[in-house]
Amino acid sequence: MTPAALGAVVPENSIRFLGHDTHVHDEPHLVHVVTGTGELVADGHAMTLRTHESVWLAPRVPHALRLPGDSMALGPLLSPGVEPPSRVHRLGVVPAVTSLLTATMCAAPTTPEQVAPFRAALEAVLRGVARDYFPLTMPAHPVARAVAADARRGSGTLDELADRRRASARHVQRLFVEETGLAFGRWRTRAHLNVAIARLRGGSHLDAAAHAAGYASRAGLLRALSRETGLPVADLAHDPVAALAARDAEPCPA
Repeated sequence: MTPAALGAVVPENSIRFLGHDTHVHDEPHLVHVVTGTGELVADGHAMTLRTHESVWLAPRVPHALRLPGDSMALGPLLSPGVEPPSRVHRLGVVPAVTSLLTATMCAAPTTPEQVAPFRAALEAVLRGVARDYFPLTMPAHPVARAVAADARRGSGTLDELADRRRASARHVQRLFVEETGLAFGRWRTRAHLNVAIARLRGGSHLDAAAHAAGYASRAGLLRALSRETGLPVADLAHDPVAALAARDAEPCPA
């Protein structure tokens, strides 16, 4: 029998093989593709999820999932309050999430007492990848705020980003210093490092974290992280998550 055919053996779990029409949950929700691809429509936005990719949904977000072929997905509900940074938060591949959900499938907990530790472990991972290591203030001015959003997503010089918003680089730089306390370059560096650290907390290797954050190599990521934290490159290269965790209780450098 094919996986899709086997999915009908346990009717209450067939949704994991067949997908579902639009509905909502009162609790936060994770959509994780176990294998194949998933076509997810959440809050009216369509996206394709590949094997081991996840999306974290806030409560009451309308969503539908289609699983073509022999694709499979899981949709664990989360505890109230374990909410994503945005209504629809695409996580991509988070190795720790994949490992935990694989362990959950193998252990097959059924009672609330058995499910609780698995859910707690998953929620701990999600909190880690959602929490910024460097707290950042978003500028309030609409032009600077738009430049900040662009800077979070990609590259480009300040001149290019400012020109896109029909503003001067000097004006945008002044807004960043006044409204965030940081020059634009340092603000963007910390925003990119937050992406890398979230990936590292989620179990990604340094190379994958560097790529996700827009660095050409792990060496570039390590140098930037060392400059911002004061930690030696060697310590960060050996175990970046442990090195950062040891520093978590200290105030971030000004």
